[in-house]
Amino acid sequence: MPPAEQSKEPQQPSREPLTPAKKKRLQQCFEYGSKQMAQDNYDYATKLFTECVLGDPSNLSYVQSFMGNLQKKYNNNKTGSKLAKLKERGARNAIRKASRQNQWDAVISNGLKVLAINPWDIPTLRAMATASEQMGDDEPEMAYLRAALTANPKDPNVNRQCAIALATRHQFDQAIACWHRVSQVRPDEQEAQRAIASLAVEKTIVKGKYDEADALQKLGKSGAGAQADQELTIEQKLLQKINHDPEELSNYFELAQVHLNNEQYKEAQEVLAAALEVSDGDEDVRERMEDAQLRHLRQQISSAESDGDLETKERLRKELNEKELDVYKKRCERYPNNLAFKYDLGLRYQINGQYNEAIKEYQQARNDPRRKGLCLLALGQCFQQIEQHRLAASHYDLAVEEIPDRDAENRKKALYLAGKLAIALKNLETADKHLSALAGLDFTYKDVSALLDKIAELRKNE
Repeated sequence: MPPAEQSKEPQQPSREPLTPAKKKRLQQCFEYGSKQMAQDNYDYATKLFTECVLGDPSNLSYVQSFMGNLQKKYNNNKTGSKLAKLKERGARNAIRKASRQNQWDAVISNGLKVLAINPWDIPTLRAMATASEQMGDDEPEMAYLRAALTANPKDPNVNRQCAIALATRHQFDQAIACWHRVSQVRPDEQEAQRAIASLAVEKTIVKGKYDEADALQKLGKSGAGAQADQELTIEQKLLQKINHDPEELSNYFELAQVHLNNEQYKEAQEVLAAALEVSDGDEDVRERMEDAQLRHLRQQISSAESDGDLETKERLRKELNEKELDVYKKRCERYPNNLAFKYDLGLRYQINGQYNEAIKEYQQARNDPRRKGLCLLALGQCFQQIEQHRLAASHYDLAVEEIPDRDAENRKKALYLAGKLAIALKNLETADKHLSALAGLDFTYKDVSALLDKIAELRKNE
């Protein structure tokens, strides 16, 4: 190979491909080591697995079996041998020297010696993860890092290295969780917060599959370019703002609203999910995301109805009811004096057939003058469902008095239910009064004309 080509990747020396014969020998060694581990012959298994990892450091199964065997040997005590800190000093020094000189095979070989006496040795695991990364062994890299994280889940250096590795694999949620742990240990450092914000944006862009992401990043860095003469869409402008200042929530809200206006509910949810990460779980952001989820479910129900897919419609309707009930429970807890939320929660209880719970919420919500008539109407329906007919009738009567003429549909509904229940209770005078008033408003409303005839017949029979 010419010298120029050798200098391209000095930190990743080429590795000779395994011959079929060597692969077969290592596999046989691995299988025999697995049998020894199953028989609790941990020391012999360690020798065999060490040979496997040295022969093929890129093989995840070899690395996992090597680590798992040692963890069993030491009963998962997280400290290894009793005198682990005093042993293998030469190997530890060799690891540091090999790391400085980019001799990654030497890091692995000496690291195996240290791990044999303490498979939870964090500096060694981190060095071996770095060596694996430099040699292009992605899976072993994560195996060593996860072992280090198991040894000390709060170690900021381990979490930082894990976060960076996970981010390159687009495992954004796990990477963000690692940065949160760094932030908890080092609250004064800004690196973790910047990384969380940046990953939240990247997660949104990757999940949303925004075609303009690369162009926006170039524009953000160079300003002018091949697209300088093209007018940016509002989505592109907002994405550019988010890339420039990932912690400014108003840009996320504005972008989410653009998607909502276009009925792109899934995209809106992804943007708000990113804002939720950036804001560290801000309740206002969470509520906006919940509203977007509810609107998305309603859109899906409408689509299923249009397609005639009744099974899907019923499933989504049930999911919507459960989601709405959960959302308004939380909002009533957060805003105990907000009577509008009390009414919304009562309505969801009523839809779900939880009439006693609905009555409690409506009785509080009726103190809101704007919804008093509606609450009285709903209370009448709930009392009727639990067969408290006298209470139902009195609340229907009150609803008729409270619901204004401008709310024609609810007023007609109250008159109809009040009149129909009055017939059942044989209070014909009240029934006649309510149903005659309804007929005066809308003679074609349901079966009002038939009910009036029924009242006349009952009076005649009397």
